[in-house]
Amino acid sequence: MDQKKSKIGGQALIGGIMMRGPVKTAMAVRLADKSIDVETWDNYKSGKAPFFTKVPLLRGCFNFVLSLYTGIRCTIKSAEKAAAGEGGEEEPLSPFEQKLQDKFGDKIEKHFNTIMLLVCIVTVILSVLVFKFVPTFLSGLLRFLNAPDMVKTIAEGIIKFALICGYMFAVSKTSAMKELFAYHGAEHKTIACFEAGEELTVANIRTKTRFHPRCGTSFILIVIMLSIVIGLFLPWENIWHRYGLQLLLLIPESAVAYELIRFAGKFSNIVTRIISAPGLWLQHITTREPDDSMIEVAIEAVKPVIKEIE
Repeated sequence: MDQKKSKIGGQALIGGIMMRGPVKTAMAVRLADKSIDVETWDNYKSGKAPFFTKVPLLRGCFNFVLSLYTGIRCTIKSAEKAAAGEGGEEEPLSPFEQKLQDKFGDKIEKHFNTIMLLVCIVTVILSVLVFKFVPTFLSGLLRFLNAPDMVKTIAEGIIKFALICGYMFAVSKTSAMKELFAYHGAEHKTIACFEAGEELTVANIRTKTRFHPRCGTSFILIVIMLSIVIGLFLPWENIWHRYGLQLLLLIPESAVAYELIRFAGKFSNIVTRIISAPGLWLQHITTREPDDSMIEVAIEAVKPVIKEIE
């Protein structure tokens, strides 16, 4: 069958998967009673994508922020859905949680989603700040050894790769992340099955690869590689100036990385294989082989999305 090139993307959630297409987004979650809850919504209220989502580079910035926001909201919502109806005794509140409960009471429950969304966004921002600062600070210490700027830049890049790979490897050993990464694998395999033009059945999807060139993992690594190249032209005289410039340049780096990911997803040649290679390698850590029940969830998540483009 003919190989399709789709624009469908997705994200593994707590107990489920979110799929986003050109028109609709859907999330499917395995509930405590083993049924699958599916929720869908239009990507844009007007039903039509704004003009800037089609402008090269500009669309990368927009989609980066939108994907981050949508991903966080869906993760929070999926956790609520997956936990709904679970039996067992509730864990006792910590002293801090008890104080919050006594002080704010029902206000916390009423605004729980908003609070959690803000917490997640702040956490992501702090993670980016730390991830950018630590490599620059540690590499800057090489000035005491009179190391040339090139050496400091290379050291900075090595530390960045070590941080992201080490973090991914460490979290992959936890039971919660093993399940999340298995849903990640189910997402990729299901998209691969659709793009292969085959019927979306558990048997067909099971045979597909769990590695995909348009994965967010590849996006992250391309951003890192771009930051290393750009870092060759940034001054080392003052690490705070360098750090500030790197934060500002994260936006154009993300925009270029988005275009490269789109290019790698459209074509298959030596250039795109080189672009995709680091991300595909890291996906050996960030994806796992899913079981059949996870593939079933992925099928239910992608069905509403592909209806709009078939």
